Amino acid sequence: MAKNKPPAVEERVRDFLKRHNPGGQRLLVAVSGGADSVCLLHVLINLREELKLNLHVAHLDHGLRGVEAKADAAYVSRLASRLGVPVTIEKRDVTAYRQAHRLSTEEAAREVRYRFLAEMAASTGSNIVAVGHTLNDQVETVLMHLVRGSGTRGLVGLRPVGPWPMPDGEGLTVVRPFLDVSRRETEAYCRRHRLAARTDTSNLSLSPLRNRIRLELLPLLREYNPRVAEAVLRTAAIVADDLTFLDGETERLWKKVAAKRQNTVVLDRDAFGWLPPAIKRSLLRLSIKRLIGGLKDIEARHIEAVMEALDKPAGKQLNLPDGLIFATEYDRYLLTTEPAALSPFPVLEGEYRLNIPGETWLPGWLVSATFVKPPPQAEENKLVAYVDLEKTGRLLLVRPRRRGDRFIPAGLGHEKKLGVFMIDARIPQAWRDRIPVVCSTQQIIWLAGYRLDERAGITPETKKVLRLEFGLTAPA
Repeated sequence: MAKNKPPAVEERVRDFLKRHNPGGQRLLVAVSGGADSVCLLHVLINLREELKLNLHVAHLDHGLRGVEAKADAAYVSRLASRLGVPVTIEKRDVTAYRQAHRLSTEEAAREVRYRFLAEMAASTGSNIVAVGHTLNDQVETVLMHLVRGSGTRGLVGLRPVGPWPMPDGEGLTVVRPFLDVSRRETEAYCRRHRLAARTDTSNLSLSPLRNRIRLELLPLLREYNPRVAEAVLRTAAIVADDLTFLDGETERLWKKVAAKRQNTVVLDRDAFGWLPPAIKRSLLRLSIKRLIGGLKDIEARHIEAVMEALDKPAGKQLNLPDGLIFATEYDRYLLTTEPAALSPFPVLEGEYRLNIPGETWLPGWLVSATFVKPPPQAEENKLVAYVDLEKTGRLLLVRPRRRGDRFIPAGLGHEKKLGVFMIDARIPQAWRDRIPVVCSTQQIIWLAGYRLDERAGITPETKKVLRLEFGLTAPA
């Protein structure tokens, strides 16, 4: 039985535009001069009156292809004039941009192109740009993401409609009416309508990864599965549906486990820990997006590095792209662009007398003081200490460090400046003023979480043992 013939290109574009409703708006059309974009422009011209489209053509010379690029620009100018649509043609220096931002030529060209389109959209009063990506581009994009290890989201490929995040925060809505139209169809359309579209000879180079996928990988894959393109597109559609559901669940759970505070996202460690890995990854991506505005430089390997760090003890830090830092703390995880926010301790100001025995509430802390029988049981909690009550006395205070503080760290045998000890212990600068210092009227007793003073420790002769425990009561 013969396979049903797909609807005409014009009909598919008409249906697409009706679904996404850009009618009555000015639509910027990116036209390179190749068959895909020329076909798109011609179809939009034919639908202009029916759908009330207000069109403007944008063409960019990337400054990479010399005389050939000038000929492309001249062709687009003549085509737009013949079709009766306004056109803006500009040239940008992609090489200089690539060097300044340390990007590959492909990355630099893409960023410069979309920056140009965003500027054109703003200057022409448009909020939508139409590009001629076809289903061939979709297949190539999915395979390229797979080769690069872009993770599940990379398997979605190109979206029919979606925002294109700009480095300066300006957004650009991109529509792709040709994602179910093949390159063979656009070329046939151009021949039928006698549109002498240009050929970009750089597409024959094997240097860009996309070209190698198109010219080498895809022909090889077709030897294993002649319908590999359909298989890739089917996978992309399934993944897109799955991620739509996952994104909805992520938004629902965000309010329960996360909070954004200025330059920091705080994740509740206990609540986050019970979630399935797929939700964790999705929440991490959403957290990063809400913190820095996008995920341009965040790859699957960065998310996996964070996933591996989730079970690490408090104090573990990861440096991520765009100045982002992930840190583990006692009861929470932090994603931040502000290193000062990374202390696992709340802000500590003033001086507080401890109730002995009893509980003492400090800002962000609950301090418990109890008497136990010697010898006490060992505990792994670094915020628990056992001291000899007869050596310390019952009048104990908690305060932040002070200039000139000195103590005798247990096991060292001699006095040391508290500040020098913190440096040697590799305590981050941003943490140091927040670490509770327990002291008597004569001396420091304990740098909470780190080291007892040798003179306060218990011995076989100790008769009265005081157990001190600091517990965090809320995120700082």
